[in-house]
Amino acid sequence: MSRVQAIERAFAVMSALADGPMGVTEMAGRVDLPKSTAARLLASLAREGAVEQIPGDTRYRLGARIVSLAAGIVPTRSLVALARPVLVELASAVGEAAGLSVLDGFVVHYIDQVDTAHQVLVRDWTGSRLPIHAVSSGQVFLAHMAPSAVDRFLVDPLERFTPRTLVDPSALWERLRQIQLDGYVWGRDEFADGINAVAAPIPDAAGNVTAAVHVHGPAYRFPAAGAETGIAHEVLGAAARISGRLRQEP
Repeated sequence: MSRVQAIERAFAVMSALADGPMGVTEMAGRVDLPKSTAARLLASLAREGAVEQIPGDTRYRLGARIVSLAAGIVPTRSLVALARPVLVELASAVGEAAGLSVLDGFVVHYIDQVDTAHQVLVRDWTGSRLPIHAVSSGQVFLAHMAPSAVDRFLVDPLERFTPRTLVDPSALWERLRQIQLDGYVWGRDEFADGINAVAAPIPDAAGNVTAAVHVHGPAYRFPAAGAETGIAHEVLGAAARISGRLRQEP
C-alpha cells in the first residue's frame, strides 16, 4: 500500500467513525476494504490515538487525540447558533422548511432545519449526508469550486436518484454556470420525488463557500405559481445575513 493510499484509507476510516462506533466487519463494508486491511488500519490508528476500542466491546470509536485536535478549531459560536435566527425568519417568510448545510468533501452535510406549522411537512434532514450533485445546496457548492475540482468529481459516473437527477456532466456544468449567474438554484424532484428546493451560498469571512441555506417543500405546493423569483430572493437575503454574521465573528 502506498503512503498516499494509506492516508486516504485512514481518513476514510476516521470519517466513517464520525457517524458512530463500528466494528471491523462493518467498517470494511462501509469503506469498501478487505476485512484484514480495515483491521490493520484500525490497529495502526489506535496506536496513534486517533481511534480507540470501546472498553469491553469489539467496536472502535474516534480517539482522544482526534477529539483534542478538533477542539482547537471549534469556533466560539457555532454556525448553527449564528444561522438559526435567520432560518426562523426565512421559514416564516416563505412558509416552508428552511435548512442549513455545510460541505464535507463531495458530500453535503445538513446541520440544521427549521420547520413550519404546515400539517404536511417534508422530513427533517438534519444530520443527513447527501450527494453533492443531486441536491440544490450541493450544486451551489459545486458552482463555487475550482473547475479542476469539479472535473475530478465528474470522473466517476453520477448516481441517479430520480428521473430528474442531473447525471450528464455537460448538463451539470450548464447548471453550475447558471448558478454563477443567478446566485441561487432551484432543484425539482432531483433527489427525492415530490420535493422541490432552492438554495444559495453563504460566503465566510474569507469569501469561501463552505455553507449554504435552502428552503424545501412538497412539489404540489412549493413553489406557488409565479413565486419562484420572490422565494429565491428571500433565500439570497437570508444567505447574505448569515454571511454578515460570520464576518462579524472575532
